[in-house]
Amino acid sequence: MSLSDKDLIARVVDHGDRHAYGQLALRYQSQLRQWCRRLCNGDHHTADDLAQEVFIKAYGALASFQGDAKFSVWLYRIAFNAAASKWRKKRIEWCDLDSAAEIPAAECEATNIARTGDIEQALKQLSEAQQIAVRLCFEDGLSHEEAAGVMGIPLGTLKTHVARGKARLKQLLADWS
Repeated sequence: MSLSDKDLIARVVDHGDRHAYGQLALRYQSQLRQWCRRLCNGDHHTADDLAQEVFIKAYGALASFQGDAKFSVWLYRIAFNAAASKWRKKRIEWCDLDSAAEIPAAECEATNIARTGDIEQALKQLSEAQQIAVRLCFEDGLSHEEAAGVMGIPLGTLKTHVARGKARLKQLLADWS
């Protein structure tokens, strides 16, 4: 039986159970590494280093985790802050967010490659904030509240970035409809 995040966190905080933290890390490592790759412009090595740094920081700060947001959202926020800190120090190339989307096997491969390329090109024409907001909400499936928390911006600002990003993408991708 798999324990909930809350139960695993309680074991780590209350009993110093490193195995429980290992379970949390295993549960979220793929998702966090993908997010870190986006933040690091697709650089796998830098993203892996960033993800490791995030898990270390999260372990040290786990007692302060309130549980108001999902654990994954809390990790995303730590990653966002760490990447922003590195960016300010010019140690990583920041937020191009050009990750490759998986192509469903059921659809025509050539069409999907073209569509994916067009979507990526269209996303690159959005502001960085719009790109991040759109990807958090639509690719990563976060709610507006969770995405606003990850980005550290007010909910209304996040909604504005998403709305403007969607409108611009609709305009840029009008030929696909």
